[in-house]
Amino acid sequence: MTVFSNISREVRFLAKQRYILALLGIVFSLSVFAVWSGISETRFQLNTIDRLQEKDDIDRKSVLAKQKDYGSAAYYSFHLTYSAPSAIAFAAMGQRDIYPWKHRIRMLAIEGQIYETDADNPELSFLGRFDFAFLVSVLLPLFVILLLHDLRSAEREAGRYDLLITTARKRQRLWLSRAIVLSSALAIVLLAPFVIGAIVTQAPLASVGLITLVVIAHLLFWMLLTLGFTASSVAAKQNSAQIASVLLSIWLVVTVLIPVGSDLAIDEMVESPNGGEIVLTQREAVNGAWDLPFNATWNEFLATHPQWKDMTQMGDSFEWKWYFAFQQVGDQKAEDLSKSYRTATLAKNTLAGRFSLMSPPMLTQRLMSSIAETDTNAAILYELKIREYHKELRDFYYPLMFNEKEFTLETLSGLPKFSNK
Repeated sequence: MTVFSNISREVRFLAKQRYILALLGIVFSLSVFAVWSGISETRFQLNTIDRLQEKDDIDRKSVLAKQKDYGSAAYYSFHLTYSAPSAIAFAAMGQRDIYPWKHRIRMLAIEGQIYETDADNPELSFLGRFDFAFLVSVLLPLFVILLLHDLRSAEREAGRYDLLITTARKRQRLWLSRAIVLSSALAIVLLAPFVIGAIVTQAPLASVGLITLVVIAHLLFWMLLTLGFTASSVAAKQNSAQIASVLLSIWLVVTVLIPVGSDLAIDEMVESPNGGEIVLTQREAVNGAWDLPFNATWNEFLATHPQWKDMTQMGDSFEWKWYFAFQQVGDQKAEDLSKSYRTATLAKNTLAGRFSLMSPPMLTQRLMSSIAETDTNAAILYELKIREYHKELRDFYYPLMFNEKEFTLETLSGLPKFSNK
């Protein structure tokens, strides 16, 4: 009997199994829902960004029109920054549920504006939201186990096992053919909605192909694991329920216990300040500057901006250039903590990548998030873009305030614009 005839026979056998067809129908429905919810979320975020961009422009023009000097313009005007989801982000929302993807910033101290929205990953977010990545990484192994755990044991319990292996030319080919047919059917019902969703969102073909490969690789891992265990001498002495229990225990360990345990271990291994410490340090420096002599602020400011050393004279008790100078100093005092936080975040992410080698579901989710550009690295990149844009605002306003340029709205038309690219 050829491989092709084996597979043809198993396809006909599959078509007659109502419970298998029902399970495949459930998987297809879950995949449709996961893809639909992912597309809905990405469209919501894109629509929110478009709406905020429009209102941000209107609001800033209205505010600037009322100002009489550059200091007031810098103080009262907000600037929208954002990180738009990629076309393939619907498949894996990743860290976009944890890290902010939009900020409205002013030319005040940047640390407080970034970290006042900083939040730790809640305990319930270990498994993540229900999106296509969750379906593939967490639930797919369960479907493979349900379909394949009783390949042999069900035949033994029905009294057909001896007859099957006697009539089959090669025993292993029989079980492999059945597993391939069941797994292929599972892959088709799982991936079909994803491919349709990718067409709708016009996702890059390379990204679609990479995610498809990740899904198939994860499915193959669980298929081979299940086949290997059911073929073992241990499984030969167990019934279907006992075999399923062992496989579900393995799933529990690699899907839940290792990710949760690794997260706790990583927190112990990597020391990190939190966002609250950074905000507090920056705000204490800013608030304390009001009670310090002007020179205390200027000395620290000029250490990083010596080009303005001849333009720090102050005739009044308050000038905008002094005010923004101590905002800058507040950032400088929190800079080491901020860098430590980012370094620790990247270190934790690197360690999580190493731990994921012991957890195929965790590795699958990380790979999909990386392809979708929704991982920790993407979040850090967005933060760095905010900082770069904030520096552009300072570089725009400082010459105007320190050189005491005449205020004109035409000059403000040259304000730098945030770019997400």
